[in-house]
Amino acid sequence: MGTRILTVEDDERIRASVKLALEAEGWIVEESENGEQAMEVFNRAPADVVLIDIMLPGVDGFEVCRSIRKVSDVPIIMVTARDDTHDIVAGLEAGADDYLTKPFAPKELSARIRALLRRSRSNEPTMSHMRFGDLEILQDEGVVTVAGEEVHLTRTEFKLLCELANNPGRVFSREVLLERVWGYGYFGDGRLVDVHIRRLRTKVEQDAANPRHVVTVRGLGYKLQT
Repeated sequence: MGTRILTVEDDERIRASVKLALEAEGWIVEESENGEQAMEVFNRAPADVVLIDIMLPGVDGFEVCRSIRKVSDVPIIMVTARDDTHDIVAGLEAGADDYLTKPFAPKELSARIRALLRRSRSNEPTMSHMRFGDLEILQDEGVVTVAGEEVHLTRTEFKLLCELANNPGRVFSREVLLERVWGYGYFGDGRLVDVHIRRLRTKVEQDAANPRHVVTVRGLGYKLQT
């Protein structure tokens, strides 16, 4: 089976143009015009990447994203008609890996999908077992525990944590993390990094407001505190 892309978009014209562009890349495209249909399609045949419009009739894109996240770590790109920080942050908080603002160029969409696919299929060599105080990371097993209790991270959160953990004490700028975790830099947005760091802290820190592991270095970026 080839790579499957699920697009969730209620505007028929946009849905058709996206399908045409993605099929030109050789990908198999499944379409849904609303949230309920999207979940039926996804449950029947899970996709490799999901593209979700925020403004959907009935069940909105945020809820579709949260529903998919309950059962899968598939890469998700949210689409918004406005470059609105609230919508963007809400989409990422719902579990999306990335976002696009309408109108977007087909080449940009394809580039982002390829980057997410490369990342999700990457088998880079890593340190298999790391411990930082009460934080334990088993990279080969995809397991993270805090004080002996396993915590669930999305694929992006896990990749981000491992990137920091493999280089403890090193400060990573947002631009470097965009390149190393998401696979792109020049068209990325630093908000992707900030929101995922915030989500990561709520899961691996005893006190997310005063993190001991994933810390901010003002004006420079983020690091994993040794």
